[in-house]
Amino acid sequence: MSPTPELSPAHIPSLDRLLRSSEFQPLLRQFGHSRLSQHTRGHLQALREAVLKGALSPQDLEPAQLAKALQAQLQAESRLKLRPVFNLTGTVLHTNLGRAMLPEDAIQAVVQAMRSPANLEFDLATGGRGDRDDLISPLLCELTGAEAATVVNNNAAAVLLMLSTLSPQCETVVSRGELVEIGGAFRIPDIMKRAGALLHEVGTTNRTHAADYDNAVNERTAMLMKVHCSNYAVKGFTKSVSVREVAQIAKKHGLPTSVDLGSGTLVDLSQWGLPPEPTVRETIEAGADIVTFSGDKLLGGPQAGLIVGRADLIAKIKKNPLKRALRVGKITLAALEPVLALYRSPERLPEHLTTLRLLTRPAAEMRAQALRLAPVLQQWVGTQFAVEPTAMLSQIGSGALPEDVLPSFGLRFAYKGPGRPGRHLTQLEERLRSLPQPVIGRIAQDAFWLDLRCLEEHAEPLLSAQLNPEQA
Repeated sequence: MSPTPELSPAHIPSLDRLLRSSEFQPLLRQFGHSRLSQHTRGHLQALREAVLKGALSPQDLEPAQLAKALQAQLQAESRLKLRPVFNLTGTVLHTNLGRAMLPEDAIQAVVQAMRSPANLEFDLATGGRGDRDDLISPLLCELTGAEAATVVNNNAAAVLLMLSTLSPQCETVVSRGELVEIGGAFRIPDIMKRAGALLHEVGTTNRTHAADYDNAVNERTAMLMKVHCSNYAVKGFTKSVSVREVAQIAKKHGLPTSVDLGSGTLVDLSQWGLPPEPTVRETIEAGADIVTFSGDKLLGGPQAGLIVGRADLIAKIKKNPLKRALRVGKITLAALEPVLALYRSPERLPEHLTTLRLLTRPAAEMRAQALRLAPVLQQWVGTQFAVEPTAMLSQIGSGALPEDVLPSFGLRFAYKGPGRPGRHLTQLEERLRSLPQPVIGRIAQDAFWLDLRCLEEHAEPLLSAQLNPEQA
């Protein structure tokens, strides 16, 4: 197509002229000369192509209009990829949304650690080199009853490092019913293979007996291992062997017992009306020599893999060259220590530990919140959907207590228009994800659901403000 009579490429202002214009001076101060020049060149080339197609008006070439367009481009490019979202999925420990949220004490400790040097591996008492594990191992031992402790970057790493150290080219005995797989391709047989350990399966999928462990021990056996089935349950005609029984069999043969607790918890959750889960201390007291568990699940801290147990075994694990490759940095340790310190006063945990506060949030509080938000969201979605405050069920998430649900309350969006609701529900879900702070819900049973369990009251105004900015 030939150029329009009104405009030609000659009408497009030069890069130099734009950079010297008053309209571009705020952009120069905000984004710098190099970056602004690069984007402006690309934008001017796009304008030349648009002029040749007759797709522009003279107003599109005004410096003010060009500055506005480039401002939008540069701001969109500057937006961080890792962004805060509203987790209204009903899953408290949502792996895809970062699992546990840190308590305020941990947040402040992380900020301080990022702002200044810290004694990560410096012994302040002697002035010599220190061990970063010493920052948290005494606290972990105090809370779990273990003799020693170390920390790596997640629980998969903890299991890998433990197996690589204690069972290299030797057999580790595991019940067939405990060969778990969790998200992200973590499978016990595969991890054992990568660690150089040889898997010796015993029992059947649904039933394993003490004699199965006892009969499996041979000259190549290095360890007996229990894996807590935290992300599924086997029901019906079943039999498993307790940690205590396995530990007694291992001790008889002079072998260690390891237990992968997965989610891991340091306190009895049933005291707050939550389903019971074996604690690390109980597992140690039952005879486990090594226990591995996560930091960012039921513990409520940062992503980390914690290894506690016998001092001699922990010492061997720390000497493994993989330990350096899997170790954590000062930011993780800065967050972990104050979280662990909260467990010294367990009666205060529901108030100060964010994860436990969300898990024990009263349904009446969420119901009142749903009644406040329903008219705001109804106005935002229009007449195409009916927004209904509704009772619903939350789940803990991240493989913890998979069968147990928590009474909750939230908002149900029911499509009222013609045709099937599927496409319209998807569009609503996309629209909420596109907000400045994305709102993440879920589609189920021909409706869209927003579970308010994880929307604490201090965050409610932020959600309302982006739905009705003129009323903010």
